[in-house]
Amino acid sequence: MKTKRILYWTTTALLCLSMLISGIFPLIDNEHPIEEYTKLGYPIYLINFISIAKLLAVGMILHNRLKRLTDWAYAGLFYDFILAFMAHYMVNDGEQWGVLVPIILLLTSYFYKDQVRT
Repeated sequence: MKTKRILYWTTTALLCLSMLISGIFPLIDNEHPIEEYTKLGYPIYLINFISIAKLLAVGMILHNRLKRLTDWAYAGLFYDFILAFMAHYMVNDGEQWGVLVPIILLLTSYFYKDQVRT
């Protein structure tokens, strides 16, 4: 059980830290995200929406009191990562493989959450 707890909290902490960074920085400095979203073909107005959604998801994952909303937070991040992977793959910029790390962190955190945080 101790191994599962360490694995869960490590992956959850890394996932939440990366989502906090990717959620806060676009709200502070819009130059780089505008370039990236334009390159990937996304509308610019999604930057603030996705940033706020990431921050809310981190809050729900760490709070973990409302099971259904926590599951929705995990699902939202999963869809975000899959769409990011596909967007990078379609523009063929070679950055799609970097998205696999957050996907692995997310799946590991999700599958161990019920065993550790019951």
